[in-house]
Amino acid sequence: MSYNPPQQPPYPPHGQGQSFQGQGFQQHPQPQYGQQPQHQYPPQSGGYMPSPGAPQQQYPPAQSGCYVHGPGAPQQQYSPPQPGGYSNPNPSAPQQQYPPPQPGGYVHGPGAPQQQHPPPQPGGYNSNPNAPQQGYHQPQHVPYGQQPYAPQGQYPQSGPNLGAHAYAPPPMPVSNAPGHAPQYAHPQQPQLPSLGYDPNAIAMGDYTREADSLRRAMKGFGTDDKTLIMVLAPLDPLQMAAVRAAYSKGHRRDLHKDIESETSGHFEEGLLAIVDGPLQYDASSTREAVKGVGTKEWILNDVLLGRSNADINAIKTAYEHSFHRSLVQDVKDDLSMKTADLFTAVLRGNRQDEHAPINHQTIESSARAIHETTAGRVVNDATEICAIFARSSDAELRAINHAFQERYHLSLEKHIKECFSGHLEDALVHILRSATDPVMRDACLINSCIGSADELLVSRIVRLHWNRPHMNQVKLAYRHKFGKDLVSRVRSEVEGDCGRLLVALLE
Repeated sequence: MSYNPPQQPPYPPHGQGQSFQGQGFQQHPQPQYGQQPQHQYPPQSGGYMPSPGAPQQQYPPAQSGCYVHGPGAPQQQYSPPQPGGYSNPNPSAPQQQYPPPQPGGYVHGPGAPQQQHPPPQPGGYNSNPNAPQQGYHQPQHVPYGQQPYAPQGQYPQSGPNLGAHAYAPPPMPVSNAPGHAPQYAHPQQPQLPSLGYDPNAIAMGDYTREADSLRRAMKGFGTDDKTLIMVLAPLDPLQMAAVRAAYSKGHRRDLHKDIESETSGHFEEGLLAIVDGPLQYDASSTREAVKGVGTKEWILNDVLLGRSNADINAIKTAYEHSFHRSLVQDVKDDLSMKTADLFTAVLRGNRQDEHAPINHQTIESSARAIHETTAGRVVNDATEICAIFARSSDAELRAINHAFQERYHLSLEKHIKECFSGHLEDALVHILRSATDPVMRDACLINSCIGSADELLVSRIVRLHWNRPHMNQVKLAYRHKFGKDLVSRVRSEVEGDCGRLLVALLE
């Protein structure tokens, strides 16, 4: 089995769920664990190849109905959006997969050439020598200047050696002479927010049964926690929005408030996070991170770092709409010095377009600038590296990481850890890992809080489950890295209803 190099992110992550089975509910098909979804649903960067012989299955699974934007929208049907974006209803538009696969390699169609992953990240992702060697192999070294990964925003290419879902290298400038703006061979496509980050998007279909079952589970004396888990755990973001709308319409009640009054503890936190959906949960989490005394730095890292411009802008808008405050100002006021500068730059949402070709001169210049402003200094200057990390695309960060290793024979991640400390160190490493291997990043983040911090674990598993293909890759990476099954580990470490909820989300 081979490691399927990193693709995107970011974040996360979003999966097509299956609706509650029981009490008359219809089961929606869902890719089985270890299967690689067909038709190139892009898993998060750092995908891991499934077991040989695993049946190919389309993702997202076919469902009744389709998706519609907002109440009263025209009932025009179109294909359910792939996680991370929405289908283009214009049949004359270029047939391009969106969100385009991130640099780092792809699951090619039959006969397509297999690309290599960018060089390994020393100092942070060493494999467990005792772990079963399946599903994941360390990336191989590729000479700098070659294209070991393809930037986000690939365009389809036909040819005798390419499969149906293989992609060409990114569109390169026709002319990139100094003083002239690059002329692209293909028009750049605007980046869309991830699935669940359009507040007006909702799944079509009748979700009355799910809504009725939730109401029965909480009505009267006591609460049927098992039913709450069985109904809510399989839903994707748009299905969750539809269930909440059906609950409000059919019962004249707010699902969030009812769950809040009927449950407690980390179990309540997990259920409310699911009901809120990824966008509102991110907005609420960031408010929780900065209000009051102290800062929950891990929340800011998990929610804001390594995100697309479209997702950052959606989170800022949701935050300001919900709390009538500026997210940029709140984060800036709560952090200190260079860490505040880094997050302020991140929240501008002006990262380099993933469609753009990589300028190798810029990459080399950035690698030199990072080294010159941090190496051999009594006080390291974080200004340059923060600016570079905040504005660079994932493709550029991978290239900078490789160029730094080649030029200085030193891992960029290790260099960051030697030069910085505290929240700034954690934030910079998080951004770098989000570009180089977010699958392993998530596996390590989850492992760090199992058995010690249930609040973190609930938050990270809920975010992970929105993108089920990515989640399945994380489970493979976890076994590779730690030699244990993630579901079994969570089941043994987290007790009660909270544990049962997390296991249901992971399965």
